[in-house]
Amino acid sequence: MSVKKTLEAKIKYRIKRSSYSTFVLSDFYDLSDRDQILRALRKLIKKKLILRVGQGVYVRTKISSATKKIIPEQNIRDIAMTVLKKTGVGVVPTPYEQEYNDGKTTQVPTGIVIGVNRRVSKKIGFNGRFVKYEKVTTN
Repeated sequence: MSVKKTLEAKIKYRIKRSSYSTFVLSDFYDLSDRDQILRALRKLIKKKLILRVGQGVYVRTKISSATKKIIPEQNIRDIAMTVLKKTGVGVVPTPYEQEYNDGKTTQVPTGIVIGVNRRVSKKIGFNGRFVKYEKVTTN
């Protein structure tokens, strides 16, 4: 007698076993269709296993040692960088990051602004903090 796994169990297993903590919707398209995947992801959000940080962007959670609330495993910048990499957008240093890396300034960049090589309309954030994108042209 074989035990059939539910779609929710398959997605949960994939999330737990993955080396990434950030997932886009297309990571699960091989399991089922879009509507069923979204339904299973909503159940996992209710169980506080994952958080939705953008349209079609989900991240594994952990409990904050300071506030005891559910927070993403990674910081917002790392989440956005992973999503941009998965969607094929090139990430380049912003002019402020370049100046800091070259030693021209001692002001540390905030990390909330990410330099990209083309237009990005994806809004990624959590708890009121969102990533901004700056289109950087290379000379």
